[in-house]
Amino acid sequence: MAFITLRRNLCRLSDFRIQEVLAALKSRPVNRVHEVLREHLCSWFCSLQPEAFRVSFHHAYCKKFHSDNGNDHHPVGEPVFSQVHDWDSLEQNLTNTDERVFYRRLNTLTSSEEVLGFISTLSTLPDTMAAGALQRICEVEGKDGDHRRPKEILDNHVFQALCIQFEQEPSNLSSTGLVTALQALTLLDADPQSNLLVSLVAECQHRLKRGGLDVPSLCVLGESLIKLQGPGCAALDLVIHQLQGEKLENFHPEDMVALYRILQACPAKADQHQTFLNNMNNFSLSIVYSLSPKSISQILTALVVLDQTQALPLVIKLGKHAVKHIPHFTQEELGQVLEAFLYFGHSDRFFTTALEQHVAPLCLTLDPKVVSRVLEYCGKKRILSTPILNAVAETFVSQSEKLSPVQVSDLIEPFGKLNYLPPNASAFFRKLEDVLFAHFNAFPPKTLLKLLHSCSLIERHPVNFMAKIFSPYFLHQLLGEESHLDRLSLAQLTQLLLTAILECPFYKGPKLLPKYQVKSFLTPCCSLETPVDFQLYKSVMTGLMDLLGARLYFASKVLTPYCYTIGSHCVLMAPKDSV
Repeated sequence: MAFITLRRNLCRLSDFRIQEVLAALKSRPVNRVHEVLREHLCSWFCSLQPEAFRVSFHHAYCKKFHSDNGNDHHPVGEPVFSQVHDWDSLEQNLTNTDERVFYRRLNTLTSSEEVLGFISTLSTLPDTMAAGALQRICEVEGKDGDHRRPKEILDNHVFQALCIQFEQEPSNLSSTGLVTALQALTLLDADPQSNLLVSLVAECQHRLKRGGLDVPSLCVLGESLIKLQGPGCAALDLVIHQLQGEKLENFHPEDMVALYRILQACPAKADQHQTFLNNMNNFSLSIVYSLSPKSISQILTALVVLDQTQALPLVIKLGKHAVKHIPHFTQEELGQVLEAFLYFGHSDRFFTTALEQHVAPLCLTLDPKVVSRVLEYCGKKRILSTPILNAVAETFVSQSEKLSPVQVSDLIEPFGKLNYLPPNASAFFRKLEDVLFAHFNAFPPKTLLKLLHSCSLIERHPVNFMAKIFSPYFLHQLLGEESHLDRLSLAQLTQLLLTAILECPFYKGPKLLPKYQVKSFLTPCCSLETPVDFQLYKSVMTGLMDLLGARLYFASKVLTPYCYTIGSHCVLMAPKDSV
């Protein structure tokens, strides 16, 4: 295991003179902290003055010493590290510092300043711990989501000191320290052409060709190569090849999740890896209950991207395990889980109940994308969840101005599909009408048509907007660059026309031209009629035959003049009369 010597590396970044430090130490009153500090510094200075490059690590201590006593030596704009106040760490010798204590302390730090401040209080540390510190910086900065921060971190003198030996002596690093440092620097958007990253990548590739990396290191390296060189690089193919040669029983759950992420980045190669994917999907069934919420969402996302429709048993088991994690999913993770359920056509009543208990009360604070996913899940699976629908209706009334036109449509459409009017229907549709009047032209034509059609399904007929959607201008917009309108749009327009004729006789505006009208709403691909349940249909037909005595006395799937299809039509024997 290699050790990173921060004192030696920091001196290359500093011009703090030894004489000034000694003079400052002698001029200050002595207390316990100063005495400890002076003992450390003076012993180092006396024994190491011929090796000036080992002194500068104490620059961090001395700067803090002077700052506390009125002489601030911090450069302008340099962050002040709160953890330097922890003087107890100055008396620790890293050679006997317990690694678990180090990581426990590291995990309590919540900002890059605190991490770098903590590291600056140490003289040497193993490369794996140094890489762990870099990784912790990535974690805390990733939570902030501030894209300006990485440059500040990369320019920090403590951070640079931490990286010098990674650059100059990569061959002395352990495999874990090597790949972890590479991953952390990649996530911090370090320059891929910098000497540091070039050196680390070269050493990783050398060890990869030599076959000297274990499974966790291969997984970390694979993800780093994807970010640095893209999914088409030759080194990534070698990583995947070596991972395929390992026994899946030796993979930890986090390694399996990382492997799914690596293959997800190469969807074009899914066919050539399908046998391996089948083995992965089967093995993953045994580790589902040890997965975190984040891991569940990531595996489901990978299954969607890789089109693993044959992995439905894994999807179902992940869905069952996801139920207890719904309160712990982030909004993004919950959206990914719902997207996977929609993709694979899966639903779970316990999952729906958990959504009602934990998500519905939070609708006012949820991202509109997540709310749309929840409603899409309910709509496509025909789940009439009144708690969710009522909560969404309240959210729309109070926050409609925050929604984009597409999000408005996504929230309204399930109400029509499920034929449900919320308790606040009056305020709900009044708000929708206000939104449409204010932003009518901002709605994409097909999105607007879908929204108005959904309103008509729950008997809230959009009379005020029919003249606009039947106009040649709107129909031309609806056509767009296509040569003809799609069947679904024509069916929706025809149904709105029938609404105007049958339900709104007072409407005297423009009508839909005959060439845009369909003859039947029952179509193979995108029917507006609810598909007939085959078992129910068969039972009804059998009962009618027993009752009437023969098949000729009734007809099935009869088209009416108003484009709807009747399931069964009984014919009496009176001369050419029927009911």
